Amino acid sequence: MKTEGADSAPAAPSRTEGADSAPAAPSRAEAFRFWLELGFISFGGPAGQIAIMHEELVERRRWISEQRVLHALNYCMLLPGPEAQQLATYIGWLLHRTWGGIVAGGLFVLPSLFILIALSWVYMAFGQVPVIAGLFYGIKPAVTALVLHAAWRIGSRTLKNAWLWGIAVAAFAAIFALQAPFPLIVAAAGLAGFFGGRWVPQHFSLGGGHGVAAKTYGPALIDDHTPPPGHARFRWSAFGAGLVVFLGL
Repeated sequence: MKTEGADSAPAAPSRTEGADSAPAAPSRAEAFRFWLELGFISFGGPAGQIAIMHEELVERRRWISEQRVLHALNYCMLLPGPEAQQLATYIGWLLHRTWGGIVAGGLFVLPSLFILIALSWVYMAFGQVPVIAGLFYGIKPAVTALVLHAAWRIGSRTLKNAWLWGIAVAAFAAIFALQAPFPLIVAAAGLAGFFGGRWVPQHFSLGGGHGVAAKTYGPALIDDHTPPPGHARFRWSAFGAGLVVFLGL
């Protein structure tokens, strides 16, 4: 099987970019500019960051379809660590292999790191000044509104019926009211989805809103049924090499 080069970008689709055709594959420079910009505007924590990526990558640029993003988000939510950065790293890797993943993941956090250092210095040096204190207090309700809006944007695309809303409400009650361990909630939700998919599949096959992205935003570069690129296909040799490198680190 012929695979792509170590740093090659995915081939552009043969169709020209338009409302009824998939967009052209982004160049490395275009992807770099996007991930850098995202690092400066991704406010609101994981929920806000994921909502911004959805708006930019799914709705505006159509680099990836909504269904593929939601599937990837499901896996990232199960992994330890920041799911928003993991999602950005995965999409960057899917588009431009290892180079894309490193750039997407690195630029996702570096701008916010420098902003955090600057704001921390301002707070420590001038936090008692009424004007500065007022600015920080004013940010709190704005960030809360961003998080709520982002949660609604993502939730409205996955919670398609009363069954799925029931799982979401039960998980919310378990983690906040009962303080149940997060792994237990994930396991219970997975079991509910497993048995629900077997007994009432018509209620558990709509969670990703299949077909919504293509109908609303047009075909995506990486669409619901796009075959995985060569570098995304499983190979024991690549798995073994990655395992050795990461265990060594």
